[in-house]
Amino acid sequence: MSAIKKVALIGASGNLGPKVLSGLVEGGFQVTVLSRQESSATFPSGVTVKKVDFSSLDSLKDALQGQDAVVSAAASAAIGAQKLVIDAAVATQVKRFIPSEFGIHTREAQGTKIGNILTGKIQITDYLIEVSKKHDWFSWTGIAVGPFFDWNFSGGLLGIDVKNKTAKIFDSGNERFSASTLGFVGKAVAGVLKNPEATANKYIEVASFTTTQREVLKLVEEQTGASYTVTNVQTSELEKIADEKLAKGDWSAFIELLQQHEFGDGKGNAVKENAAVTLLGLKEEDLKTEIKKVVSA
Repeated sequence: MSAIKKVALIGASGNLGPKVLSGLVEGGFQVTVLSRQESSATFPSGVTVKKVDFSSLDSLKDALQGQDAVVSAAASAAIGAQKLVIDAAVATQVKRFIPSEFGIHTREAQGTKIGNILTGKIQITDYLIEVSKKHDWFSWTGIAVGPFFDWNFSGGLLGIDVKNKTAKIFDSGNERFSASTLGFVGKAVAGVLKNPEATANKYIEVASFTTTQREVLKLVEEQTGASYTVTNVQTSELEKIADEKLAKGDWSAFIELLQQHEFGDGKGNAVKENAAVTLLGLKEEDLKTEIKKVVSA
């Protein structure tokens, strides 16, 4: 497989997109950002920006001419729209497609409650597998990175409130979970594209680090010089809350299900072996350093 040089990026102005853009630029790729026609987002100099009608196959085909790969960091609401982008990529002979996964391992989550919420992502990967079997020059890579550590820390997923010095510990707090910083995800994407043969038609699992809630809390207390008031929460109760929300069509149930998925005793959803770190030319990040950053943010 020839080297990948030109990369089209979708979702460059979202929560993850800017870090993926940085990772690609720093990785030496020629990046073209595909932006909605009505978007007013701005991007760094040196990055080509093309305005696209994402509902038009012709518009997408025009934008993808000459590209070697497409990386999608599309938001959840736009997951289904990736199918048309894939069709345009195939029509223009784009060699690699990285869909907007970047979370839990959706292939392993199939058939579960949280997997049902992520059906759109699962269907897109199914479609990529189908297309790759029809065209031997086309390939895909799915990347699971666990929860975004920095973004979700401030968002409350880990249950730690630095301002009020409180913490929720789910179940025992000793279940190991894997997480990644946004910057690490950007580097992982670049690492995949630098190793096209080794990553072709694979679902890769990689993370900044693997830890536990109690280890995170201990380091947070050390960094803040305070003892936190801890409330214990059973993930079985979180599941009940999620069920009630889902019965009402409230998709925010994803938060409770994600907490159960990551922190529930015996779930075993941490990265088994972080071998992809070496494959992608990365290094695990230092948990203490990252906690210092999020605590002072």
